[in-house]
Amino acid sequence: MCGIVAGVSGRDIVPVLVQGLQRLEYRGYDSCGVAVHSGGLKRARSVARVAELGQQVQTEGIASGTGIAHTRWATHGAPAVHNAHPHFSHGPGAASGSAGRVALVHNGIIENHDELRAALQARGYVFESQTDTEVIAHLIDSLYDGDVFAALQAAVKQLHGAYALAVFHKDEPHRVVGARAGSPLVLGVGAEGGEHFLASDAMALAGVTDQIVYLEEGDLVDLQMGRYWIADGEGRSLGAAQRPVRTVHAHSGAAELGPYRHYMQKEIFEQPRAIADTLEGVAGVTPELFGDGAYRVFKDIDRVLILACGTSYYSGCTAKYWLEAIARIPTQVEVASEYRYRTSVPDPRTLVVTISQSGETADTLAALRHAQGLGMKHTLTICNVSTSAMVRECELAYITRAGVEIGVASTKAFTTQLAGLFLLTLALAQVRGHLSDEQEAEHLKSMRHLPVALQAVLALEPQVISWAEDFARMDNALFLGRGLHYPIALEGALKLKEISYIHAEAYPAGELKHGPLALVTAAMPVVTVAPNDALLEKLKSNMQEVRARGGVLYVLADADTRITSSEGIYVIRMPEHYGALSPILHVVPLQLLAYHTALAKGTDVDKPRNLAKSVTVE
Repeated sequence: MCGIVAGVSGRDIVPVLVQGLQRLEYRGYDSCGVAVHSGGLKRARSVARVAELGQQVQTEGIASGTGIAHTRWATHGAPAVHNAHPHFSHGPGAASGSAGRVALVHNGIIENHDELRAALQARGYVFESQTDTEVIAHLIDSLYDGDVFAALQAAVKQLHGAYALAVFHKDEPHRVVGARAGSPLVLGVGAEGGEHFLASDAMALAGVTDQIVYLEEGDLVDLQMGRYWIADGEGRSLGAAQRPVRTVHAHSGAAELGPYRHYMQKEIFEQPRAIADTLEGVAGVTPELFGDGAYRVFKDIDRVLILACGTSYYSGCTAKYWLEAIARIPTQVEVASEYRYRTSVPDPRTLVVTISQSGETADTLAALRHAQGLGMKHTLTICNVSTSAMVRECELAYITRAGVEIGVASTKAFTTQLAGLFLLTLALAQVRGHLSDEQEAEHLKSMRHLPVALQAVLALEPQVISWAEDFARMDNALFLGRGLHYPIALEGALKLKEISYIHAEAYPAGELKHGPLALVTAAMPVVTVAPNDALLEKLKSNMQEVRARGGVLYVLADADTRITSSEGIYVIRMPEHYGALSPILHVVPLQLLAYHTALAKGTDVDKPRNLAKSVTVE
């Protein structure tokens, strides 16, 4: 969730650090900071945004060839300057505010920080923050004996939890060391004069280097001018064959806002292109779309288990309807953060499917490893980052091509996940003998038409804006859907609450009379997803239940549903009915509704309070 950039260079590295933080700010924006080696340790920290930090380091003249930087999403301790990273260790007896000895930034959570804190306090260390991170800085200081890499190596053996770390010591200029366990960290091999970098995401180094080494679980790394060294948790040196340098084109331009007001708006309107890119090269349905050996795996399974969190979980819920109706394979969808903490019944003939935009979602990775530990070896991920831990740890993968998604509220990642999951449905249906050539051709024709259909939906934006003006005055909202559009209602409610802070809930429309109807008044707008499917007449009855109680309906209706605007019923007519793929179209007006409602309320659309983009802590 937090972001790290660090490095050693023969040039002033501070502009590189600040630029990297700006690209990672979506990962955490409660506070930020930078520390450098400049005749000792010097740092600047802020609870403002990275742009303000950049002005601060210029004003204070902070410059060096060795430095670390961080943008924080608060876990332990409120967003405040004294809790912001980098943290310094001062050593027993040092005066408060004195120059530090160890500088450190950390992503993750240290679960045994209370125990370590007590032991270090007993030795005379004074803590200036409420964070678990400061414990690590003091611990490394306590173990330091002239070699910061050795001190880090000894320290991580005492840490329980997740971490990505970048550290340097005042007595060792032009040296930065790092370690990772449960939180991503990459090494950037520089092109200029032997410089090297660490970052939590390769995108932070775009324009600086495209030569990236993906550090694995338990790795430690030592950066010096002209050389770097990687070791595993046991201290064994790892060569290029084990940790190869990869060329990664993490284009910085993908993170530029361009003519749009917010990244979320940009990403909503990028969905036709993102879907087209995700489907590029799909000439026909074949298991090999998901990797070599997929046919063998698909023949060897007779059920599907989907593991995901948040928006990705709702894409999995939608896929359950497809998989059971089209591929006719039993499918279970689990919230990843809950799955590994309950007793379940494993089945080795299960295909475990994980869904994640980043491929680094901590809860989903942990759930995947739990499933593997239970003997379920057949794994597949739907993921937007080809170099992520999720892709590396799964047997099979389908890489969506949504491009960089900066807005915290996911949009194009969701719709491209649905596209990948629909292809998975077709591939499994084919292997199981439930997909004829005619059906395959028809489904592929519909998928190829999606970009055009999405453009037509985006043209509805002016009508959605008129809805948003009403919603901006509300405190609560209900969302209703039936069948495979119930997860779309859930996603619409999530979007609204994420960025507008309006309390929103979603229900299967048939559940209204079982409780939620008690909440319906004229002050409770009810958004209804109304495609022309087999459940339409049932849905119309549910809508009448709302109107009979004075509720106001906002309906996304297919053209041939014969639902029209009238008193208390506001209708936006979708351009066309899209059958099984209609969830991909119906979610877009809900994304626009959330965006324009938040805009009307003046909230921080791209960086909603208390949230972060990439959830890499449990």
